[in-house]
Amino acid sequence: RQLFRSPSVPGSVAEPLPKRGLRSDGDSPANAQQQSRMADSPKQEAALEPVGDGEAWLEPCRSAQLQEIENLLANDDQELIGDFSKPHLLPTVEGKDPGLKYISPETLAAVLSGSYSSFIGSSVIVDCRYPYEYEGGHVKGAVNLPLQRDVEEFLLERPIVPQEGGKRVILIFHCEFSVERGPKMCKFLRERDRSCHEYPRLHYPELYVLKGGYREFFSQFPGHCEPRGYRPMEHPAFKEELRKFRGQSR
Repeated sequence: RQLFRSPSVPGSVAEPLPKRGLRSDGDSPANAQQQSRMADSPKQEAALEPVGDGEAWLEPCRSAQLQEIENLLANDDQELIGDFSKPHLLPTVEGKDPGLKYISPETLAAVLSGSYSSFIGSSVIVDCRYPYEYEGGHVKGAVNLPLQRDVEEFLLERPIVPQEGGKRVILIFHCEFSVERGPKMCKFLRERDRSCHEYPRLHYPELYVLKGGYREFFSQFPGHCEPRGYRPMEHPAFKEELRKFRGQSR
């Protein structure tokens, strides 16, 4: 079984799975997906921020946006999250690793702008770059977890608990290009999370990777970064730091 895909299990499901619950012998992610028509996962990206003046205009815009998300949530074609309880919330794009779920820079900007606030209780942006890269510029609110032990300590020793009301906890991983460090750390967390639970329960069933990494996000949305800069991993002034952290990563 791939880490992020539902296994093929025959059978049928009478009703949607409870959040973080276990499947009975007759349950299957495919049937659960058909039954899952709850408000939980749009396919398309929501607008970043409405533009205009006056509450009379803003409220209809927000209402229409929420209605669009709820309509898309009911789509039966969505793959389920890691515990098979519901479809993915964020719209995904094709990425290098078919076993991972990638989102675009536009979608991350929409999350940061609050477009999904009605559905997300806590969103954690995990920056897997080395500290000198992070200090040179990072996504606002991102946490710098460059080593596996950092991820275990921050996310697994004190897991983030979902809020009441069904709001989600989502994690978004990235590195400079989201080709190696970010995807590897995302897989590592899922593997460690699986080992802590009876299948298919998870602390963090909904994980994403930012396609294009920080470099692409900064080029499109520098206003969502602080400080407003980009320091590459192979910056000539940080050769010693690069050597040190590469050694620690091994």
